[in-house]
This record gives sequence, structure tokens and C-alpha cells, in this order.
Amino acid sequence: MSDNLLDTNVLILNRFFMAVRVIDVRRAFTLLYRQCAEVIEMEQGSQFQSYDFESWCELSELTSLEKQPGEEYLKTVRFELRIPRILRLTRFEKMPMQTVRFNRKNLFARDDHTCQYCGQQTPLSQLSMDHIIPRSHGGTTSWDNIVCCCLRCNGRKGGRTPKEARMKLLRRPEKPRVNPLMVKSVDDPRYASWKIFLQTK
Repeated sequence: MSDNLLDTNVLILNRFFMAVRVIDVRRAFTLLYRQCAEVIEMEQGSQFQSYDFESWCELSELTSLEKQPGEEYLKTVRFELRIPRILRLTRFEKMPMQTVRFNRKNLFARDDHTCQYCGQQTPLSQLSMDHIIPRSHGGTTSWDNIVCCCLRCNGRKGGRTPKEARMKLLRRPEKPRVNPLMVKSVDDPRYASWKIFLQTK
């Protein structure tokens, strides 16, 4: 269970409380311990409170005695350490880049892990990235030329264009304005606290 918790997500804010990126719990605790970030926790419905590593440990010891629904804890040698879900950087003042990084995770999140040809949602191991216009035809590796594709459809399409393979895209791909991983994560109750910091419109 501990290993799974370490792989879950934490939202990172800059000093202006603007969402920057998503990292795993391992990295989050490293930033917190090195005093590069602080935990942001919503209390009493709308009030935000910040905690450094030491005060977060103290809070964890207290709250672990009467755990609330949705709270998750890692067991340490001395006590249980509560998993934070939002960190705010304390050593950087740069505004977040407005560009969403192109990578496999973000692409699959943008397409909702759904093959853009047949519409099937399949396990991650059965998904691939497909160049709509193949590289052999001059196609680029970019947001508007690559879609999530199941292995079956990828094999069927091969090195052809959709028109040549008589296949149709479900929708025209485009570059997302907001990091898809952030947007998709708020559907998980564990990340509901992120919503206030994410502007998807």
C-alpha cells in the first residue's frame, strides 16, 4: 500500500498560488523536507493553512489518531505521515510556463486513454501513439499530428494516412490549453482540493 501511495499525485503551485505541474508523493516529500515547498491545506471549508515539514509531521501525528474519510497516511518508524495533495513552492518566483509539455502521459490524458480510431478504452499496455500523417509522409511529432491509438488500430493503419487506411478519427487533435493530467485528476476524490487552483476554461 505504501508503494502505491508514493506513486500518487501532488499538485505543485508557484509562489503566486498558480498551478505549475503534477509530481508524485516521493518528489513532494523531498521538496517539503528540503524546505523548497510547503503544504497547502484547506481548513474550515475555505481557509488555507500552510505547513513546513516539521509542522506537517506534528499535524500528521494528531490527525492520525482520528482519521477522516479521504485522508491517506504513510507509516514511518515513529508515526504515520499524512499524504499532502497540494504543495506551494517557496524558493521560486517564476510564473508557470503556459505551454503544456508534449509527452506520452499528457497525450494519453488528453485523449482520455481512448483509441481515437475505434473509441475503445484499453489498458495502458495496449495503447500507443500514432502519427496521423506518418513521418515517412512528412508528418511531425506534435500535438496536432499524434493521437492515442490501440495496438490493433495502430497495426491496421500501419504507415498510411487515415484516408489511405480507410479509417476515421473520432475528433481533430489539438494542443490542450491546460495540463490534461491536472484536469483529469480532479475526477478522483483524492484530488478534489485541486479544483480551486485549476482554470480549465
